Amino acid sequence: MAVVVAAAAAMVGTFAPTAAAGPLPGGLGPCLGDDCPPAWMDPHSGPVAYHDSNINIFVGGDYLVREAAAEAEGKIVTLGKFDMTKREGVSEIYNVGVAGVGSRVPPPNDSDYLTVGGDVTIQSGKRLLAEEGANHGVVRHAQGLSGTVIPAPVHDADATDPYTALRDRLTAASHCYAYDDNEDHRRPANGTVERDGAETYFSGDGTSALQVFAVDADLMTEAGGQEGIFFRDIPDGATVLVNVYGTTRNISTYMGSLPQSGLREHLMWNFPDATTIGLKGTGQFQGSVLIGQQSSVVTVAISGTSGRFYSAGSLTHTSEGESGGQELHAYPFDGDLPDCGEEPSPTPTPTDSPSPTPTDSPAPTPTDSPTPTPTPSDSPGPSPSESSPAPHPTPTDSGRPGPPHDGGQLPDTGARGGEWVIGGIAAGLLVTGSVATLIARRTRRRG
Repeated sequence: MAVVVAAAAAMVGTFAPTAAAGPLPGGLGPCLGDDCPPAWMDPHSGPVAYHDSNINIFVGGDYLVREAAAEAEGKIVTLGKFDMTKREGVSEIYNVGVAGVGSRVPPPNDSDYLTVGGDVTIQSGKRLLAEEGANHGVVRHAQGLSGTVIPAPVHDADATDPYTALRDRLTAASHCYAYDDNEDHRRPANGTVERDGAETYFSGDGTSALQVFAVDADLMTEAGGQEGIFFRDIPDGATVLVNVYGTTRNISTYMGSLPQSGLREHLMWNFPDATTIGLKGTGQFQGSVLIGQQSSVVTVAISGTSGRFYSAGSLTHTSEGESGGQELHAYPFDGDLPDCGEEPSPTPTPTDSPSPTPTDSPAPTPTDSPTPTPTPSDSPGPSPSESSPAPHPTPTDSGRPGPPHDGGQLPDTGARGGEWVIGGIAAGLLVTGSVATLIARRTRRRG
């Protein structure tokens, strides 16, 4: 096996991350509600038996549906617009909330399946569906509506008010997970990354409760083709944090089998610096995704994802070539990430123009990225949450009233149910004038 980790980086297994464990900000991650499944099945088409009230997909910018993308499962919140413009000759439908194939754990009936801070625009002749048989939800939008949405959508000018502060909090958390003590030094890794032909292996230390990996390259073959991604020597119950550094990153994979049951729910892929991200291939991309840059655009053309998907930037769900049926599946994140402290939530930022509108271009081609340079965030530093506006109540299952919550804090709806330079040492300083770095430093005690 060809080891592609630098010699110095190979020593990082002797260093363990020093930060205490903590959850994602705002209550994100686990299944919420009193109807969570006791175990999560691989994507299947069986009957719906359980429900999850937590956010599965969060987009700080715009959410675009293009080409032949098919569905997105679970609760979805986008602070920007939702625009569906698929190519002709493919399915006229895009499903949200409940998917024909997936975990089959949608949000509760009559709750919000899709919450939009901007306009909802559905191409003529196409339909956005938030229902399947006896399963049905709400599409709630703050601004205009054009096109066909089923069931009838609900206009609410305050639709995304409870969630606007999550954007800044996710940006800060992404930086914290990747840079030790919220400074400019990379968080030490205790695992190594190796490439062997068209396969990449993430090897843990076999003992630590938090397995940290650092990646400084695209995960695809040198020719831009698919490669396998495999994990090994991961202790049962451990959290796996993969920090993917660089301003442009591409992954093309058929994935690979995870070493043990439950790892998917403990696996987090973190992109702290990237503003252009491409995810494609024929596999099911396992684990949750966190993208910190608010000016970022992620293009998801892979057959499926299985995990939470949280981006402070914009998302384009699309397909490549003649393929179709791309899906985003709902699975929880139950891991324990580095503790980024506790500070008041920042004041929600305006959502009129949350980010530049992403283009409809296909997934980006791989590039040789230099040492990562963060793109300045388009949000100011945090301020005390007392200035947050009153949140809009969130519908809950069986007509139960939702408890109050402050801006950016998820409603508490229930109990928690090709050359490579890859290594894990603290490898460099980011540009200190970056606003994104300032946000992370100022939020060292952010929860």
